Amino acid sequence: MPYQADEQRYTQMEYRRSGRSGLKLPAIALGLWQNFGGNKPLEDSRAMIRKSFDLGVTHFDLANNYGPPAGSAEETFGQVYSKDLKPYRDELLISTKAGYYMWPGPYGEWGSRKNLLASLDQSLQRMGLDYVDIFYHHRPDPDTPIEESMSALAQAVRQGKALYVGLSNYGPEDTRKAAEILREMGTPLLVHQPNYSMLNRWIEDGLQDVLEEQGVGSIAFCPLGRGQLTGKYIDKLEAEMKSGVLTVKPEAIAPERVEKFRQLEAFAKGRGQSLAQMALSWALRDGGVTSVLIGASRVSQIEENVQAVGQAPFTQDELKSIDAILQDIGDIPW
Repeated sequence: MPYQADEQRYTQMEYRRSGRSGLKLPAIALGLWQNFGGNKPLEDSRAMIRKSFDLGVTHFDLANNYGPPAGSAEETFGQVYSKDLKPYRDELLISTKAGYYMWPGPYGEWGSRKNLLASLDQSLQRMGLDYVDIFYHHRPDPDTPIEESMSALAQAVRQGKALYVGLSNYGPEDTRKAAEILREMGTPLLVHQPNYSMLNRWIEDGLQDVLEEQGVGSIAFCPLGRGQLTGKYIDKLEAEMKSGVLTVKPEAIAPERVEKFRQLEAFAKGRGQSLAQMALSWALRDGGVTSVLIGASRVSQIEENVQAVGQAPFTQDELKSIDAILQDIGDIPW
């Protein structure tokens, strides 16, 4: 039976203007970084992408190297787009990136014009698209002049292969310089995509000021701290603490750290939220970011996370209490 999007799809989502642009981003977007590659069943990925759109998630974020294997997440999305989403193309924001390693030889990564434009052509072919809505430089290149990388992004827009351009993993000063170069080229920077969560707040030390100054939006990846800000992670830490069989770093299961996560979980419950929902609400708070990128391994996670939208704003006392719990908690990957 042909897919038909839910007619109520826009009632559950909030849309926020990206910086000083005319484009609105959904508060929650779906990132296809993991669990959408060629190593996963297509129908699982298809179900998650369709459910996301049914819940008002209009932005699907990819990169050339997402998988595994690299490139396969774009192929998966392309298949779902062809089967289900093609009639809704004008309702979708589809983004991709280039900059990390993709193919052998001197042109398969980083930020040369050769790499960026060749990678975009490959991405469009894998997804079966004429253009993407946002094309990102995925990471700064220490050996390529920033003017060359930005001119490649601007060229992609002039060629009609992208509507907007973005940056990811750029620090404050490089972001300011890139934004100024792009503005001079007539292709204003739309959005910056940094790693940001309760556990990783580096963007508050300068980058957010630059984005506000330059009129640039932001979309946080890893807003759940790569899964640390979920009940599943806390359960795993406690189980390993009891069993003594460790699959995480030993410092992750320090009793005082586990207790802090339980305090965060209890605080979220007091707000009527799961820990994951509260973490997303926190990232989206006033003074946070424009949008957050969630990952997912099953439909129920998407349904849970979307409920973070429209929750009661944090009071200043609540934010202070959260900061107190977070003190010395540490960002320790799985």
